Amino acid sequence: MSLSRRQTLALIGGGTIVAASAALGLEVTRQPATAAAPWGRAGEYADTRMRALSWAILAPNPHNRQPWMVDLSVPATVVLYVDTDRLLPQTDPFSRQIVIGLGCFLELMRMAALEDGIAVETEVFPEGADAARLDGRPAAVCRFRETGAAADPLFAHVPERRSLKEPFDTARPVADAALEALRAAALHTQVGATNDPGEVAALRRLSHEALEVEIDTPHTFRESVDLFRIGRREVDANPDGIDFTGPVFESLRLAGLFDRQTAADTSSMAFTQGRAAVLENCETAMGHVWQVTEGNSRAEQIAAGRDWLRINLAATALGLGTQPLSQALQEYPEMAGHYAAIHEKLAPGGGTVQMFARLGYGPQVGPSPRWPVEAKIMA
Repeated sequence: MSLSRRQTLALIGGGTIVAASAALGLEVTRQPATAAAPWGRAGEYADTRMRALSWAILAPNPHNRQPWMVDLSVPATVVLYVDTDRLLPQTDPFSRQIVIGLGCFLELMRMAALEDGIAVETEVFPEGADAARLDGRPAAVCRFRETGAAADPLFAHVPERRSLKEPFDTARPVADAALEALRAAALHTQVGATNDPGEVAALRRLSHEALEVEIDTPHTFRESVDLFRIGRREVDANPDGIDFTGPVFESLRLAGLFDRQTAADTSSMAFTQGRAAVLENCETAMGHVWQVTEGNSRAEQIAAGRDWLRINLAATALGLGTQPLSQALQEYPEMAGHYAAIHEKLAPGGGTVQMFARLGYGPQVGPSPRWPVEAKIMA
């Protein structure tokens, strides 16, 4: 693609428009106004349940879909439902990853309540669950009661927790002690981890190949593109999905070089460079961590989510970056070969690999957009 002078200027200096008016310079450097606000408001509510929920909505979840809704109509109780409009039917056809996200939510809510001296007793899928699809039945009933139990020390790291989607420092190794801390954080699942150069290289290749399958399979890539939020205005309007903000992406948007149509066009610069960037990230992994459960029930998926949140927070405490690379774990036909390969490698004795991520040290980044907690309360 040949670029006009205006388009070329938009890319100079790492994406900042340098030959532009002050007004345009302000436009490309402004950040979303409201999308990060829930991070600052967490814990500021008078009601105990609302305080806990205001933290829980900050939990990691697939494609940042934030698939949770809660009913507060019964005193001292939170009933959690999945928002079935926020599923990922192409890349997550059985909603396994969505349920893991619900587990992250439940664990963070539990931790937050403990800060107030409140225990949360949780019954998952009390009316049963379909292994093939999620429906309108409750995912969990959570009852709040006073307790003398101590707060969880991992909770202190919630405000800084991120899923780091940037290149890692390939000159900085991940220590054995860090891997042991991640293993120790889990309470419900088997956790494996490696920093062995040979094993890391093999897992880099597997990650790279699985990402290529997801990107090069039209129906799975389209699912991601449809969730792109490009520029601060889109992010503020829909603070979920996959956000693209900051001078680089605002400049590309203004220059007409980056929108959902061009991102999906395999001949476009946006597609080619975006594909190269995400694949390159795989090659900077300095370690990997994964979780295995004996089976693949909905309860085990919830348990995997609880532990994934804990692993995230343990990594944050160490200044260690994590990024889920779940492509090889996805259960659609085109990924079957890689699904078998990663299970053969990481769960040779059987079981289900529920989460897989790269580890390393990278830059500090801002928080992901979030809907306010009020948007997640059922009428």
